[in-house]
Amino acid sequence: MTTPLKSLEFRRERERTWRALEDLVARAEKRGLKALPAEDLLRLPTLYRATLSSLSVARAISLDQNVLGYLESLSARAYFQVYGARSSLWEGLVYFLRAGFPGAVRATAGANLLAALWMILGGAIGFLLVQANADWYYTFVGSGMAGGRTPAASTEFLRDGLYDGADTAADMLYLFATFLFSHNAGIGMLAFALGFALGVPTVLLLFYNGLTLGAFLALYGSRGLLWELVAWLSVHGTTELLAIVLCGGGGLVIAGAIVFPERETRLESLARRGRTAGTLIMGAVLMLFVAGLLEGFARQLVTDVAARYAIGGAMLAFWLTYFALAGRGAHRDDD
Repeated sequence: MTTPLKSLEFRRERERTWRALEDLVARAEKRGLKALPAEDLLRLPTLYRATLSSLSVARAISLDQNVLGYLESLSARAYFQVYGARSSLWEGLVYFLRAGFPGAVRATAGANLLAALWMILGGAIGFLLVQANADWYYTFVGSGMAGGRTPAASTEFLRDGLYDGADTAADMLYLFATFLFSHNAGIGMLAFALGFALGVPTVLLLFYNGLTLGAFLALYGSRGLLWELVAWLSVHGTTELLAIVLCGGGGLVIAGAIVFPERETRLESLARRGRTAGTLIMGAVLMLFVAGLLEGFARQLVTDVAARYAIGGAMLAFWLTYFALAGRGAHRDDD
């Protein structure tokens, strides 16, 4: 009979605290913490700690399972109110766009710059090789991607391809934009995922993308269409290429966490840097979505060369300003 008496006395001394905490938690779960008065918000952590203390004592003296189960459940519910996320989905999205994404870009600036340099190097080499010998074009650009735009094509055909699409039906443009988004997002995700292979495949993919771009530039340049091609590409390319560079940078961040864990274990290094890389990739996917819309709609509907440069230049200026300035000095109350 000792245990029932002990349990009854234990509950009688502490039950008022438990009930008070249960009432606060129930109101917070129903209407949110913001609906609680200031005095109740101040009492919540105190009541929570007192209930945890009761749970610890109850386990130590082996009270009955009903009391233990009740205290464990109440403590778990209170934990999420005291330490759980305090922001809504909308608030989290606003924070991500306002500070999280640009902050991640700045934090990984070195990896992003390295990714950009590999792509630029590939572009320069591809341009010079195709300029010297047009047969290199077929090595860097597959038939499916070329779509007939090869050294064997006429100049008129290449020029027409830069302006076709202004009269395309809206539904066809929508399908085209969807396809381009899926294709480009796939390239970016692959560049990120290959970071786990120590970053070597990521570098090769970025370099190969540069080779392909350089080959296109050299082909059109040989026909006097370089200025027009760059305008055609700039509408979506300033957004798309930046996004792919960020994906590659994220892959290199992952590779760096594995190869150079510093004073942490590799798992700890991956966990810490992986959060930043994950934020980077989520933002890059959003950029690829914007690039897909620009490629499927604006580039096909806008045929004036100056207007194309204006759109591409405006997008480049927007992204660079956003990455450099957005969210500086911003802090989040809960991580």
